[in-house]
Amino acid sequence: MLTVFMEYKVNPETLQSYEYEMTSVIDELKKLGAADIQWYRAADQPSLYVEYFKVIDKAAYETIKEKRTSREHPVFSKLFPLVSGGAEKIHCWAFEKMNIKEDF
Repeated sequence: MLTVFMEYKVNPETLQSYEYEMTSVIDELKKLGAADIQWYRAADQPSLYVEYFKVIDKAAYETIKEKRTSREHPVFSKLFPLVSGGAEKIHCWAFEKMNIKEDF
């Protein structure tokens, strides 16, 4: 299981359109196997957004990452004009959970 973070800034003048489109984006993420999807707006930077979700493995992560930056994708590509800097500025990272060792 991997935890995925996607981070990007939205053009301030397109915030309403962006938030509307996110309904379809979240539905599409679910179809691609994302689970525990959470969506955040930075408290101190209103146009900075982060998506958080979990995927089963690295292959699922790579598939979603590729589709999120594909100009041909019918859902995800709708965000590109709304994101400051377009698809190239959608930052994506996957993390593996580490176990904390108590006996240092």
